[in-house]
Amino acid sequence: MAPRRRLRHGWDCPYSRTPRPLATPLHRQIVSPGGESRPQVLLRDGRQSGRQVHDQILDGTHWSVVNTTGDFADGRLTFYEGVFVARGKTMSLCLGANSDTDSDPFISGLEFIPLGDSLYNSTDFENYALGLVARHSFGHSEIVRYPDDPYDRIWEPYGGKDSNPSRNRNVSISGIWNLPPSKVFETDISAAAGRSRQVLELPWPPAPLPFPHQNYSIALYFADDRDPSLQDPRVLDVIINGVTYFRSLSVTQMGSLVFAKVWPLGGSTNITLIPAAGSTTGPLINAGEVFRLLPLGRRTHTGDIIALEELRSGFKNPPQDWSGDPCMPRQYPWTGITCSEGRRIRVVSLNLTSMGLGGSISHRITRLTALTDIWLGNNSLSGSIPDLSSLRLLETLHLEDNNLTGVIPSSLGNIDGLRQLFVQNNNLTGEVPTSIVGKSGLELRTNPGNHFTSGP
Repeated sequence: MAPRRRLRHGWDCPYSRTPRPLATPLHRQIVSPGGESRPQVLLRDGRQSGRQVHDQILDGTHWSVVNTTGDFADGRLTFYEGVFVARGKTMSLCLGANSDTDSDPFISGLEFIPLGDSLYNSTDFENYALGLVARHSFGHSEIVRYPDDPYDRIWEPYGGKDSNPSRNRNVSISGIWNLPPSKVFETDISAAAGRSRQVLELPWPPAPLPFPHQNYSIALYFADDRDPSLQDPRVLDVIINGVTYFRSLSVTQMGSLVFAKVWPLGGSTNITLIPAAGSTTGPLINAGEVFRLLPLGRRTHTGDIIALEELRSGFKNPPQDWSGDPCMPRQYPWTGITCSEGRRIRVVSLNLTSMGLGGSISHRITRLTALTDIWLGNNSLSGSIPDLSSLRLLETLHLEDNNLTGVIPSSLGNIDGLRQLFVQNNNLTGEVPTSIVGKSGLELRTNPGNHFTSGP
């Protein structure tokens, strides 16, 4: 199988060098490869540092809490992996400060790997993503990954207490839709021969689950390298924490996958494999994966995202964190952005006063139809004032102390709820529209600093 396309992002993160206020998250927009409709993608990031704790969020979905403490003490790289369905042409990763420590978010590398349609297709990707908890190749002594796995999934070695690693030669794997690499079937862990009752018990995953009492997705892989015509069939029962997971699994040379797309777990987990009733052959296991089900976070209204991206393109020196989703997650909105509550998330306020902005105000701002307040005063904006009459909810418009030219659009007088219009200290010309001058309830400031032929 040929390797799929991938994007790698080397990330010399500014947070690792230059401390910043913890309230300011780091956003990174990831461009999705074209040519696939809503592709499933594997995302993996890595870092190596001392005690660092921060949140990482993808497209508004809380992916994980990054904690490098233990791995750093052991001299290991910390990596996190997830499986997501792309909901657009881009994906946005946000690294945000966590209240557990005063450390700054950082990242060292990022991989974006499109997956085949069959991989993990039992998952309800309309409502969930997958966060990797553990992936092991049982019996191997080294990591299995690319090129053995064309998707570069990392299969870590696992021996297990009282295990009996063996090496398989005669397997021919087919029909397993998660497409595990054939190399993980070259070894297994089996129950030691000679016991009165051949039972294989594995404390797996080896560490307690980090999020107790939540739902997980589990996939276990099996293959038997014996000639089925000469041997008794290998049939086994799979039990997880005392609960039957799968009964009478027939393990063959072609391989078998048993999975549960939703399985509640918490704390330490034990897998028990026992021969099924009537089977005289002991159990074995080759590999396993366990993921935490991640409820998908909500996203900002698509039209608002597009409009803000256009607005950002027109600005010079826009805020550094203007990338990704402007409103989600709630604790990490873009600088100067206020968003609505409720299920339909809209941008309701824009306040970039004294932010050192240059450039112009894109006419695409008119697509932010939920805006009630626009405050862009005391910057270096140039160009004309767009026709904002489509912003029917607008209440305050502050454009003072800039370098704006042209006229005041008369259509501003048609916005019923407009209460404040400040445009002083620009280079505006023409007449102040009568629809604005005589508007009831409007606080209007046009002077000094403009060149009107008439007006207040």
